[in-house]
Amino acid sequence: MPTSLLEQLKAVTVVVADTGDINSIRKFTPRDATTNPSLITAAAQMPEYQELVRAALDWARKECGQGADRERIVRLGIDRLSVEFGLKILEIVPGRVSTEVDARLSFDTEKTIEKARFLIGLYEKAGAKRTRVLIKMASTWEGIKAAEILEKEGIHCNLTLLFGLHQAVACAEAGVTLISPFVGRILDWYLKDTGKKEYAPEEDPGVQSVTTIYAYYKKFGYKTEVMGASFRNVGEILELAGCDLLTIAPKLLAELASFGGDLERKLDPKAPAADLARIPMDEKAFREAHSFDRMSNEKLAEGIDGFTKALVALEALLLEKLRTDSSNATRDLFRVFDLDGDGFITREEWAGTDAVFDALDLNADGRITPEELGAGLGAAFRLQMETH
Repeated sequence: MPTSLLEQLKAVTVVVADTGDINSIRKFTPRDATTNPSLITAAAQMPEYQELVRAALDWARKECGQGADRERIVRLGIDRLSVEFGLKILEIVPGRVSTEVDARLSFDTEKTIEKARFLIGLYEKAGAKRTRVLIKMASTWEGIKAAEILEKEGIHCNLTLLFGLHQAVACAEAGVTLISPFVGRILDWYLKDTGKKEYAPEEDPGVQSVTTIYAYYKKFGYKTEVMGASFRNVGEILELAGCDLLTIAPKLLAELASFGGDLERKLDPKAPAADLARIPMDEKAFREAHSFDRMSNEKLAEGIDGFTKALVALEALLLEKLRTDSSNATRDLFRVFDLDGDGFITREEWAGTDAVFDALDLNADGRITPEELGAGLGAAFRLQMETH
């Protein structure tokens, strides 16, 4: 009996759901799931998750004690909410969930370690094993060094916002459990830089980057897993069939589930070793390589900024929930992202999770209006899930 491309993909690659929506995870039955602040912001707007939000804020109020300022309560509440969503996801998936460290700590090794330990502590107090949780952080030198220490403590890490081979090599040398190279964002950069309208899937710069990293890891026997992320289309996914893991937004999971045909495995650890030389890596080599790699340099900075804005937006949302003033919440959220004040949020200004941007951009014109945002992040996200 013919099977969908999604089912065939699951036979050669671990499929991870890139969403905070529990219903989407149940629908597509991935092994793992990954979340971040923009996905949690979207899910936190949905009526079915309001009890989780209230419980997280109530817990944070109790932990902070009487007289604590709202900002402190909200920061602690976000940590709790992230873990609560993670725990819900772990009830469904048989594997792991990724939970993100505050992107504003990306250049602070000690504070990243402190936050990671705190998040794992919350999971363990709730009865979850640390082996089922990946702490996600940016692939800065400081983030990689934090992960190296955490891995030795049995706290497994997912290094995200990875765009260059130098980042991948540093992560492998540090013994990181998993990396998330961003396929679609690499493609975005090259389209803008070259003026091209499109690339064939096999020529896609993001696909080629992940293919090289995968080959390098397999040739030199690194155990760090490669999880391709941030896809723009099904073609990119199919070109990476066989990669250790692929994290895919619900929209593209739905497309793969609806397509038939034969899937060709493109990446295979048993394939002949690629003609790649081993790259010595220390802090000096990392920083030199990063400074010369314009694409990686720009996209890492942009990604940290985007994740930070998503976190600021989530903080604004929860602050308004504390104040019970939803009209101000929409206004404040819009101002966070509308950098040039032209009344629209473009994909470049958003710089956060693509799945959420696409869900909010209801007329698919590449811009989010105040009205679209006002309709509610969660409502738009849910509509997107139902549509696809």
